[in-house]
Amino acid sequence: MSFKRKILPDVFPEKDELTRQLVSIGFLFASDKNQDEPNIENVLVAASIEGLKGDLRTLSLLVDWVPIHLKQTNIDRLTSILVELGDKKLKAFWSALAKWQEKDPRMTKLQRIYRGPRVALLEEDEMSFFLKRDGEDNRFRGSKFLVPAKVLRHRESDIASPGWVAKNHKAYKYRIIIGPTYRADMWALLEREPNLGPSEVARRCYGSFGTAWDVKKDWMLIQSLAA
Repeated sequence: MSFKRKILPDVFPEKDELTRQLVSIGFLFASDKNQDEPNIENVLVAASIEGLKGDLRTLSLLVDWVPIHLKQTNIDRLTSILVELGDKKLKAFWSALAKWQEKDPRMTKLQRIYRGPRVALLEEDEMSFFLKRDGEDNRFRGSKFLVPAKVLRHRESDIASPGWVAKNHKAYKYRIIIGPTYRADMWALLEREPNLGPSEVARRCYGSFGTAWDVKKDWMLIQSLAA
């Protein structure tokens, strides 16, 4: 059977599972850390889905997480997930985050995933009240997503440092070393499960078979040198 590349996970984490996975990538919730080292982009999208359903605490932390850990985020993978899901509000939110962080040239493609009219975070009555009282959140000003000031709490101390995440999430560590790529995730996976074949590595990391084949070959070479 030929290999077919996946874009979306079978399911996105929710509730307690999502909380544990968020802790794994640096959200300082009071929860036991998940040892599974989840795919970073899957967790980010899951957090935004829950946040846009009304979990504003998670959404606030997500917005604070982005500028701290953006360098270790696979923007191509994130963009592919959002395009595949096709949700208007979700795309508008991430497009707005991309505009906020537009100094990173990788964000241009992400910013373009939504080109429609502005989308509001809250219902019309709430939006009118908060905008009249506090104005607009400067982080989203001029973007495709309208957020009143003071609705999303801003407290960077609730986000762990890159060093902490790298110590506790092997794929994040290899993204620092190699870059935020599928290759980094594949190398980290082989460090944990060295007997996996290229097809399974590609499937688990949402990458191509060709990339997984090359990573497996290179990983085996390094292991032979060490031996």
